[in-house]
Amino acid sequence: MPADRTTRSWALLTTLALSALLTACGGSGSASVDGKATLRYTWWGNPDRAARTEKAVALFEKEHPEIDVQTSFAGYDAYKQKLATQAAGGDAPDVMQLDYRQIDQYASGGVLLDLGGQSKSLRTDEIDAGLLATGKLDGTQYAIPMARGTETVVYDAEEWKASGVALPRAGWTWDEWADSMRELKRKTGKAGSVDPGQSEDAFEVWLRGQGKSLYPRGGGLGFTADDLTRWWTFADGLRREGAVSAAEQTTQLDGSVENTPLGRAKAVSDLNWDAPSSGFLALVGDSVKLAPMPSGKDGTPGQYFKPSMFVGAAATTAHPEESARLIDFLINDPEAAKILGASRGIPVNESIRNDVVPGLEAFDKTIADYQDSLEKSLKSPPQAPPSGDNALQTTFSRDYDQVSFERMSPREAAEDYVTEAKAELR
Repeated sequence: MPADRTTRSWALLTTLALSALLTACGGSGSASVDGKATLRYTWWGNPDRAARTEKAVALFEKEHPEIDVQTSFAGYDAYKQKLATQAAGGDAPDVMQLDYRQIDQYASGGVLLDLGGQSKSLRTDEIDAGLLATGKLDGTQYAIPMARGTETVVYDAEEWKASGVALPRAGWTWDEWADSMRELKRKTGKAGSVDPGQSEDAFEVWLRGQGKSLYPRGGGLGFTADDLTRWWTFADGLRREGAVSAAEQTTQLDGSVENTPLGRAKAVSDLNWDAPSSGFLALVGDSVKLAPMPSGKDGTPGQYFKPSMFVGAAATTAHPEESARLIDFLINDPEAAKILGASRGIPVNESIRNDVVPGLEAFDKTIADYQDSLEKSLKSPPQAPPSGDNALQTTFSRDYDQVSFERMSPREAAEDYVTEAKAELR
C-alpha cells in the first residue's frame, strides 16, 4: 500500500479523535431556536424512504412540540463522503444513519455518543440481543440497529419470464446463476445482471458460500489473493461475454438504484439489498421481484441477515436526551413503524415486527415474504467489519475497475488489493 494512503488513513482517525475532544466541551450540536431544541437528522436512501421518513419525523414533532428536526438525505456514496467530512470537522449531525461498516470507525474516532447513558429516553429491551450487540464497541452501545435486511437478486420478472429462461430459485449456485445470465443475454440482448466483480458485498456472499469470511475474529483478512483472483476471474469472464454489465456502465454505480444497469434498462437484474430495491418500482414498474443470492457449489448459503442500518447520535450534540428520544421514536413507536414500513428493512423491535409485518402491503410485503422464506436457511451474521473496511470498499471497486477496463489482470489486481488491505487493517 502506498505510504501516502496509509498516512491519510491514520490522519483521518486522528482528526476524528481530535475534533471530538476539541468540541466536546463547547457542544457544536444544533442550538435551541424559539425555546425548541433543534436537531439535525441525516440519512441515505431513495425518494420512497425519504418521503416516509419525513412523514414519520412530522409525527415526532407533533408529539414532541419542544423539538424541531431538520432533515436531509442523499444517495449512499454522497452521504458517506459528506458524513466523513462533517465528522472530521467536529460537525456531525445530532442524529445520523450509519452503516455496519462505519460503527468501528466513528466510535473509535470519538464521534458517537454513548447511547447506553440515555436509557431513560431510549428503550432497547425488545431488540434481539445479538442484533443490538452489533452496535457496540468494547462493550459501549454507540449505535442502535434500525432494521434487518439481506442481499437479493432483484429482477424484472416480466422481462425475465418473457425470455423463457428459468426463474431464480432457492439454492441455486453461482455457476447456475452465471448460466442464467448468459441465457438472458442471448434471449434479451441485454446484460443479465450488473457485474458482481465490483461489489465487496457480493464477494462476501460468494466467499461465505466457500466456508470463508472477509474478516476472521482474530483480525486481518479471511481470504487470500487466490480467492479474490478466482472471484474476479469469474466476474470478468462474464463481462467479456456480455452476460453482465459493461465496464462503462458498472463504473457509473454510485449507490443509487437510478444509476444501476437495471435502473437504466440495460440489464434484467441487479444484486442489491432487499429494502433499497423498492426504488426500482419507479423505474421498472410493478414487475420487480426478489430472489435469493446464489449459494456455494454444495448449496451453502453465503448471505445472512444483518442490521440493514443503524442510527446513532453525535458525541458533540447539545441535545443528547432529545436525540435519544428521536432514536427511540424511530425504532419503538408503533405509528412510526407503520409509516416507515420496510423502507429500511424489517423492524428489529420484536413486538412491533409482529404487529407490523402482517399488515404490510405492496413491496413492503414482498420484502417481508422474502425474508420469511430465508428464515431457516441463512447463517448467523459475522462480526461487524473493522474500521479500515469502510475505505476498503472503495479500494475494492477501484481495483476491479482496473480489471474491467483491462488495465490489470485479475491476479495482478487481487494481489494489489490484498497488499493494500493488509496495510489498511494493520
